[in-house]
Amino acid sequence: MRAWLRQHRQALALALRKIAAQRSAALLNALVIGVALALPAGGYALLANLVAVAERIAYEPQLSLYLRPQAPRAEALALGARLKSDRRVREARFVPREAALAKLRATESLAEVLAALGENPLPDAYVIHAGGSDPGALNALAAELRALPGVAHVQVDSGWARRFAALAAVARIGIGLLATLLAVGLIAVTFNTIRLQILTQRAEIEVSRLIGATDAFIRRPLYYLGIVQGLAGGILALAILWGCLEALDVGVRALAATYGSEFGLSYLRPADALAVVSFSSLLGWLGAYLSVSKYLREIDLK
Repeated sequence: MRAWLRQHRQALALALRKIAAQRSAALLNALVIGVALALPAGGYALLANLVAVAERIAYEPQLSLYLRPQAPRAEALALGARLKSDRRVREARFVPREAALAKLRATESLAEVLAALGENPLPDAYVIHAGGSDPGALNALAAELRALPGVAHVQVDSGWARRFAALAAVARIGIGLLATLLAVGLIAVTFNTIRLQILTQRAEIEVSRLIGATDAFIRRPLYYLGIVQGLAGGILALAILWGCLEALDVGVRALAATYGSEFGLSYLRPADALAVVSFSSLLGWLGAYLSVSKYLREIDLK
């Protein structure tokens, strides 16, 4: 076990020395990997922030029922009793027209317009929370409510949530496809880097095989070279993503402040950041594996 660990320490040290000897090329390769990985990671981070915003708004099935403006208050209260007795309705909250008008008046841009109207143009309303989330059942309930006396309009307010969930699913697929395409490119970058490294020490490798060096001995430092290169690219990707999110967050917070919100962009969770670094290291190893395997097969064929 100690011998095995010593061999891996020596292979890692050799890989680090090779990187130190070619700092400029290693930095450029890591930068290419970092930029490429930052694209899907940034898309994932932005999507996660959008989902977090959407989750602040209730996703549960909700209907808005508006009565006719001339409907008497007694009729509105009677309708409320009927709604609460319906088993399909979990909660029915009455919103009197006076409360709705006061809420609109609190909006600075609408205060003058409402003052010019003279009378309250808003109807009484009910915000209804259904007991189930089946779209067909919701539409059937909405159709029944529209037929009740005194009801002017019924709106199903959960449709946007389903549309957003569908868009989020499409965005995740798009990010996954982008990550796959870039991963293939990163494997090619690592493949070419390791190939060039092999060519520079071709004679050394051939002599090592002649004196009995195993393929594992030859592969090990090159594997570590690919892993370290991928690891450096992953760390650079996280740094690039952090800088971009910080710059974008300034504008997002300013925009949110105009709506009375304190929303700001969040960085990747630690588990997600670790996944990015691990993925980039895996890509580096895979590129090195393919390159070394190809070269050793070519030697065996000679």
